Amino acid sequence: MPKHQHSDARPAFRRHGWSTVRTAFASIVAGLLIMNTLGFTTPSDDDLLAAYTAANAQPLVVAPAPTADPAGADAAAAADASSASEAAAGAAATVAPIIERPTYSATPGYETLISGGTNYDWAKLVLLKGEFPMTDSNVTVLTRWMRQENYVNTWWNRNNPLNNGWGSGGGGGTGRYVSLVSAAENAAEALRTLPRYSGIVAALEKSVPTAQLERAIWFSGWATGMYNNGAHWSYAEVPVVKAPPSAWGR
Repeated sequence: MPKHQHSDARPAFRRHGWSTVRTAFASIVAGLLIMNTLGFTTPSDDDLLAAYTAANAQPLVVAPAPTADPAGADAAAAADASSASEAAAGAAATVAPIIERPTYSATPGYETLISGGTNYDWAKLVLLKGEFPMTDSNVTVLTRWMRQENYVNTWWNRNNPLNNGWGSGGGGGTGRYVSLVSAAENAAEALRTLPRYSGIVAALEKSVPTAQLERAIWFSGWATGMYNNGAHWSYAEVPVVKAPPSAWGR
C-alpha cells in the first residue's frame, strides 16, 4: 500500500454495538420526555402490584346458608318428643310393680301379759286364750265384769277373777284355781264350750260396742241375778291393779 493511502472501512464492533446502545438509551429518554409532557408519571411498585392483582383476581362464590323449614323442624321436634315418651313408657313398664302387703299389729304374748301381772293383763290373757280380738272395747268390758265379781283391789281372790265354776271345783263360782293362768284358760274354755254363753262369744268375736257386749253378759246366765238386769253394773273407769307374782304361779 502506498504511503498516506488508507481505507475508509470501520471496524465491525464500532459500526453495530455502539449504535444499538445509543438507540435504546435515546428511546428511553424520548419516552420519558413524552410521558412527562403528557402528564404521565412512572408507576410505583404498589401500582404495579395492584394492577396485577386486579388482572388476575378470581371470583369467590359463597354457598347460601340452608334455610330452616319450620314445618320440618316442628315435625322433627314432635318425633323426638314421641320417642322420648315411648322410652319413658317402656322404662315405666319395666319397673317392678308395687306389692301391697297386709299390715299386722303386735299382740302381746303369754309371758308379756303374765309379767305385766295387772287386772288388764289378765283380761287380755282370757281374750288371747279364747282367740278373741284384743280390742279396747273387749278389754274394757272384761275388766268391768271382773269388778262385778270381785273387789278391784283383790281381783285375784282365790285365783278366780270371774267366780267361774268351770274347772274350779266350785259349782257356784266359789272354787279356786292353781294360778291366774289356769283361771284364764278355764274362763275362755267355758265361754267357748257352754251354749248359753254363745251370745257373749258372738259379741266378743265382733268386738261390738261395750253396751251390746255387757247386755249379752247380763242375760247369759253367768250370774243368777243377772246383775239386776244391769242395774248393779258400774261404768266407772277400772283402776289398774297388779296381782302378786304368787297368784300367777311365779
